[in-house]
Amino acid sequence: MDDAPEHNSLDTFTKAPAVHLEPDARPAESIRAASPGEQPPEGLRIDDLGPGGETEPHIRRALLGEPFDDPTAPGSVRCNACAHRCVLRPSRIGICGVRQNRGGWLYTLVYGKVVASKAEPIEKKPLYHFLPGSSAYSVATQGCNFHCEFCQNWEMSQAHREGLVPESRFVPPEDVVREAVAAGVRSIAYTYVEPTVFIEFALDTMVRARAAGLHNVFVSNGYQTPEAIELVAPYLDAINVDLKAASDSFYRRICGARWEPVRDTIVEMRRRGVWVELTTLIIPGLNDDRDELRAMAEWIATAVGPETPWHLTRFQPAYRLKSLQPTPASTLVDVAEIARAAGLRHVYVGNTPEVEVADTSCARCGERLISRGDYSVTGWWLREGRCPRCKHALAGVGLADSPVAV
Repeated sequence: MDDAPEHNSLDTFTKAPAVHLEPDARPAESIRAASPGEQPPEGLRIDDLGPGGETEPHIRRALLGEPFDDPTAPGSVRCNACAHRCVLRPSRIGICGVRQNRGGWLYTLVYGKVVASKAEPIEKKPLYHFLPGSSAYSVATQGCNFHCEFCQNWEMSQAHREGLVPESRFVPPEDVVREAVAAGVRSIAYTYVEPTVFIEFALDTMVRARAAGLHNVFVSNGYQTPEAIELVAPYLDAINVDLKAASDSFYRRICGARWEPVRDTIVEMRRRGVWVELTTLIIPGLNDDRDELRAMAEWIATAVGPETPWHLTRFQPAYRLKSLQPTPASTLVDVAEIARAAGLRHVYVGNTPEVEVADTSCARCGERLISRGDYSVTGWWLREGRCPRCKHALAGVGLADSPVAV
């Protein structure tokens, strides 16, 4: 293993200090390793696992690791990338499946290990008020810190739980930016899985994207820590947070997480000036309670803002919830009406052609401002980002110029 860097205030990773182990010592409380990985092999020493070599360029020291003093497991570390804050004993892998304690250091196992990349409309993220009509270059590694039973991208996000090895290619950050520029996009979207789990790769790409004149977008479950937000927010232009439910029990039972950190992330991103849109997949019998959805809409309107776009989408049977039926169109119509009654001005209904609501209207007078079809902008009536009738400014980013001929 290469020599450890000297510890100073500029370190973005930390090595566990030496621990004097007492034979009869016991932790004050049980230590949650927070890992689906295997137990370390018998006789494993702390320094038996090191960095990847030339044949494994995707294995690198990770950001946001800190020593964790476990007297029964010297060399333990805590990962502070997401709100799970996994405590990892030597060789253990976090809940996300892609961050590991190697020799008392936190490592990422997926730096530049791209499993999906392509240009697509920004409306697919979905982002309707951020550079409408433009394209984004979507990129993802495998891994996720949630285990949502309805995941649409489970072959990537849950690969470590399902014993899958997704096909991948090594793409360093500068090449991601080069590919994005060649594709003619205006932004790079870190998407398909939770981007926080590959924050090192994302952050290095974001810095280079900004230098190339591109924007950065997260499609996220919102489970970042304040430390992670501090790192990415200066380079992040927009985020769509998948707001699973307004119920902590739903988050714990269906996603393996908690609701409060998601709520805090949304508010903090908004406070920092990152453009925020929200998406909720309405699942029959699980998160379609009208009173809970009304409470969610009221929270969005008051804590995030009444002109925050909220995308309501139809559930289609997937992954471990294949036995459920798709969301009835009437449910989505009801929830959209509830949201508008709660004060939200931009409520969209997607993945439901018979009742789809994809057009953007003025929050003040109701005049149609942008029309959409098949994830494309088909009509544009804004004038310098304002309603042509009442002059109210539409909330969003990049609304001054029309992407379509008028």
